[in-house]
Amino acid sequence: MNKNKMTLAMVSISAGMSTMVLANVENELSNKESRKTIEVITVKGQALNRLNFSNSATQISTEDIRSKQVKDINELLEDVPGVSIRDYGLGGVASSTIIRGFGDGAHGGDLGVVIDGLPLNEANSHADGYADLNVVVPLEIEQVTVYKGPISALYGNFNRGGLLALETRSSGNYTDIDISGGAFDTFDAQVAVGNELNEKHNVNFAAQHFTTDGFRPQSDARRSTVSGQTRYRITEQLEFGLSGRYHDAKASSAGYTTLAQFDVDPYGIDPRVKNDGTEKEFGTARADVGYVINQDTKLLTYAYTTQQTFTRWFSRGGAQAENWRQREETYDRDVYGVGTSLNGVVRLGTFEFSYVAGLEHFNEETDFQFYEDLDNRKRVSLADFNRRSTLTSNAVFAEADLNVTESINVSLGLRADQFDGDCQRLGAETAVAPCEELESVSNVSPKASIHYNIIDSLQLRASYSEGFALASGFAKFASGAQDLEVNEIKQYEAGLFFLPSANLEFDVSLYDIQSSNEINEVAQGEFINFGQTTRKGLEASVRWKISEQFEVKGVFGQSDSEVDSNLNRGLLGKAVNGVPEQTATLMLDWFPSDRLRFNTTLRYMGEYFINTENSSSADDYTVLDLLLTYNLNVGESSKVFVRVDNVTDEVYASTVNGLGASPGAPRALYAGVQLSF
Repeated sequence: MNKNKMTLAMVSISAGMSTMVLANVENELSNKESRKTIEVITVKGQALNRLNFSNSATQISTEDIRSKQVKDINELLEDVPGVSIRDYGLGGVASSTIIRGFGDGAHGGDLGVVIDGLPLNEANSHADGYADLNVVVPLEIEQVTVYKGPISALYGNFNRGGLLALETRSSGNYTDIDISGGAFDTFDAQVAVGNELNEKHNVNFAAQHFTTDGFRPQSDARRSTVSGQTRYRITEQLEFGLSGRYHDAKASSAGYTTLAQFDVDPYGIDPRVKNDGTEKEFGTARADVGYVINQDTKLLTYAYTTQQTFTRWFSRGGAQAENWRQREETYDRDVYGVGTSLNGVVRLGTFEFSYVAGLEHFNEETDFQFYEDLDNRKRVSLADFNRRSTLTSNAVFAEADLNVTESINVSLGLRADQFDGDCQRLGAETAVAPCEELESVSNVSPKASIHYNIIDSLQLRASYSEGFALASGFAKFASGAQDLEVNEIKQYEAGLFFLPSANLEFDVSLYDIQSSNEINEVAQGEFINFGQTTRKGLEASVRWKISEQFEVKGVFGQSDSEVDSNLNRGLLGKAVNGVPEQTATLMLDWFPSDRLRFNTTLRYMGEYFINTENSSSADDYTVLDLLLTYNLNVGESSKVFVRVDNVTDEVYASTVNGLGASPGAPRALYAGVQLSF
């Protein structure tokens, strides 16, 4: 990364926040009680009707985040039906999110991740589509929406399994402080501050510092993140905003163990691990302009840049287990983007619909160095790869929610994406793989869904959506990949929400996803579109408030997959590896008094195959967590808490794959305080 550029960007943001603190984003031009309120600056598509989802989506609020006392966003996702996390246990490396039968979300390209409408996925970095949620402070989040499948027209690439949309707190007066610590010398401190200084200015700030020694040898980690935004209302119609974040992290890694080692010493370290770890520096800056055209119409324009450097050292077994190799991967990223969207509401008598339509442009340039056969991070040979890749994307999108009747809501969307790029060799390298210009690739993705309230307590929904995937990584730049079409994703979904009483609710979804036109390498540098996979599943949730003192919540996911067509006929009929057949979480809340709360969480991760041939699988496991919270003042959010993770001290592998096993954490005790002013 060009560190001068990062420094300049962050200094500019700091200066802007020092001289121009922000405005109240509440738009007084429209009715505050209306769910169609048009704010001057909002997240892309926020004006759409999201109260009655026509597709399966789960929303998580600031209150939910604080009630779970989370150190990172991943901890929230396992409470979402059908979603689970495979923690690799490699310090500073993103875990995989499993969603809708896709197993490489966030660590790969199966899950789109956006923060305030801007992509967090890395188009040319480690594992194409990689997204590191550690750059986000949990306490800065106002809402997380988890979309299932490629249902949203507002986002394109890396959206095939689903989308994680994070919205930060951008208004209000608050001071929230969360501090906790405990096992393995773990310490976490978070702060979030919002201040509406006057009718035209407001500022929001958040910071986190996290450190741990880890529960294995050589597994210490630390990270620090600051973020802030400021908005200034110039007139009743025009508002300007600046925002930015900076993240610095460093971690050691104990790496994988062999399965035999795991059985003997699950928390040990293989002696062949060669001083593994990661270092990361991340900075982003953004400017927004919002203009209210009239009471029901708003124009939002943004420009942003992200600059990042990320280095990873990784040891693993080769063809002979006694000859472990260490790899170094370094990625320096420069990202620039601009976009504009028209957001509004149209009213024609009793008929109305909300809409968003816009276009955006992103350019991502990544300098990639890749070394093999290191000796404790020391380079002993030429780089295997030493390249600069550039990916440019242009998109046009539109989505509308139509209230056809009081009982029927229809959502229609369309997105068109176009990509091109380039690849250059930066210096001497040993690789012979080609590095060519990427010819233009385009795709159009329609979306449609319907939400029908049969009666107030019974709602049905159905949807159809299409998504896509480009060739992964440097395959995009191979001469033998230039005639490729995209990997097509088609999702069919039906769901039901039932509220038989105010104290009991059920939600069930069924989905069928067809992945076709898959991209396969038939010879070195030669690729074709061939292959099809079917993913089917069921997702369910239940909430039962038994009494004023007891509440039960549960989520369940069932996933089945099958390879229908593949170049390797031996894989026909096999399941996708890395995806558990069943996952479940059961939560019990007990409120013995107004101030005291006991929470019990029981999580189940089912078996999953660890190779494409389905000849080996990872064992299932169940983990029990307990949480005790005491409110310092009745009705206030200031509290103290004690949490015990893995109460039964279950020994389990959080990840098993062809490289070995990564253990889950043993029993651990944490305590902390949450203060709000």
